[in-house]
Amino acid sequence: MELWLLNNLSTLSTAAVLVGGFVILALAGSAVAHRRFPSLAEGEHNDMVGVVLGMFGAIYGIILAFVVVTLWTQMQTADSVVATEASDLAQIVRNVRALPPSQNEQVKTAVGEYAHTVVEVQWPLMREGRADYAASQNQIDKMYTALQSYEPETEKQKIFYRQVVEQLNDVVSQRRARITQSQQQLPLLLQGLVYGGALVIVPLTFLYGNKSCGARLLFAGSVAALIGFSLLLVLVLDRPFAGDISITPNAFKEGALAQFW
Repeated sequence: MELWLLNNLSTLSTAAVLVGGFVILALAGSAVAHRRFPSLAEGEHNDMVGVVLGMFGAIYGIILAFVVVTLWTQMQTADSVVATEASDLAQIVRNVRALPPSQNEQVKTAVGEYAHTVVEVQWPLMREGRADYAASQNQIDKMYTALQSYEPETEKQKIFYRQVVEQLNDVVSQRRARITQSQQQLPLLLQGLVYGGALVIVPLTFLYGNKSCGARLLFAGSVAALIGFSLLLVLVLDRPFAGDISITPNAFKEGALAQFW
């Protein structure tokens, strides 16, 4: 459901659905509750409602803050992994120039195919939360084969050869990290606390009493809107490769890799 919303609706539309849904729920619930129990308008339970909302709000706020900070950190890590993988590829293109033309062309061709595979094949799958290691494995094997078939002769070639091998090993490591992070999501327990907590706090606002209907609805709607925007933030950050606000594959089209596009 999360991936469908992010990939099929714009962030603005998702915000309208999520935030608007919570606000409508709060306004309708408050109106129905006060029509069913007119005595609520007297505000006799406001002290109790204030204490309960304060306690629940504090606990929920701590949980929400922990989740948002964790997801933001994971998104930054995923962005760093993508940048490192692309940088290693670019460095391979630069360093392989020190090797003979045969190895140079083989490795560069494989790098170009790898970049296209990542952007055109793997990225759409990652947006859907799916993994495909095999898609780019052939290009990785081509690079290793080209390097393993050559024995560097000069000291200069040995230095650059060693760097190319190290960077290729790092590309493989970063590739696995990138694909793994595209599949990660909040554990079910935290999902239950985040979304379940919202469904507990919003109904509590129905008990707020005030003779002014506008004041009651403003209170309930404001709390619901704040919770809705918070859940929107969690939704967006939980899937760093999906939606409008996501990590893009532009790093594989820039710098030394731009020649392959």
